[in-house]
Amino acid sequence: STCVPLYGQSAIDILGFTNDEKLSIYKLTGSIMHYGNMKFKQKQREEQAEPDGVEDADKACYLMGINSADLLKALCYPRVKVGNEVVTKGQTVQQVYNNIGALAKTIFEKLFLWMVIRINQSLDTKKARQHFIGVLDIAGFEIFDYNTFEQLCINFTNERLQQFFNHHMFVQEQEEYKKEGIDWVFIDFGMDLQACIDLIEKPMGIMSILEEQCMFPKSNDSTFKEKLYDQHLGKSSFFQKPKPSKGKHEAHFTLGHYAGNVDYNISGWLEKNKDPLNDSVVQIYQKASLKVLGALFANFASADAVTDAGGAKKAKKKGSSFQTVSALHRENLNKLMTNLKTTHPHFVRCLIPNETKTPGVMDNNLVMHQLRCNGVLEGIRICRKGFPNRILYGDFKQR
Repeated sequence: STCVPLYGQSAIDILGFTNDEKLSIYKLTGSIMHYGNMKFKQKQREEQAEPDGVEDADKACYLMGINSADLLKALCYPRVKVGNEVVTKGQTVQQVYNNIGALAKTIFEKLFLWMVIRINQSLDTKKARQHFIGVLDIAGFEIFDYNTFEQLCINFTNERLQQFFNHHMFVQEQEEYKKEGIDWVFIDFGMDLQACIDLIEKPMGIMSILEEQCMFPKSNDSTFKEKLYDQHLGKSSFFQKPKPSKGKHEAHFTLGHYAGNVDYNISGWLEKNKDPLNDSVVQIYQKASLKVLGALFANFASADAVTDAGGAKKAKKKGSSFQTVSALHRENLNKLMTNLKTTHPHFVRCLIPNETKTPGVMDNNLVMHQLRCNGVLEGIRICRKGFPNRILYGDFKQR
């Protein structure tokens, strides 16, 4: 047979998804891809956005089971509540693209979490569990020519996980020697990343200032930059003013990460951090003929209380309160770190052999830099000086 086996599709079948659910997964994934192709342009002599063709919107809406004209109208003229009145609000082209990005990310996130719940239901044995085996895979450290809010979130996550590795490898290891009564002089390997972590996440740190700026309507990129400079420039060696460089994107501040200095551009961070969902579009999703899409947004409510036909305000639904992306990211990261601290971790280090993606080429300096900043070389050093291989007394006696 020349048929190619689709292992992912077979796995979905085995895990108990119905044909309708399986098709809905494919449709929603495809619709997100079409979202990225939608084009908008500025009306003449206005800042108002309008569709620049409807072909991709038609494709996305067909897959979602919603009306294309309704979606485009809701994107360009969303209905918002002002006091007790509901009015339409114009949108610039950039605002529409921001809305599309937020909607696409939310659909993907909700679909992914829904699949995880469904898979866990299928695999659940109903028996009490004491232990688990987990695999944590994250995006590696990112240093590009143009680094923005997404890179800060990824690099901050890497800082926290590298600090977890350092503490486990260098601090806990030596504390174990003291507990065992071994004659050992504590060695400071200089791998503490807490100063950089505090600069990002502590009160009046970068994320805290960003969240504060998101609360004020008149805040913008300039006020955010000014507040960052007032708070940190000249006060922390990890926060620096970037050096101007020809041929590179403008940078607003440089952060000294464990993997190297990263220049960040803060343009649009406030809007990215608010990441608001277009309520008018969500209401369209809730009425979609694609049942899974409607179910994903069934419990969504806007930040404003919903008013029923009788004029009485209904209670806000769970999850309706405003939360910034950075606050949610920190909350989820703290939960992850709490979970990791209850485990017996094993670490796998992935190294990039070269920056040109060329097969069979090893950039020695690049590899050595990664080994050094990831703590691998110092890890080897403590293993050589210490006692990396240990067995329980009971196991030793039995042998």
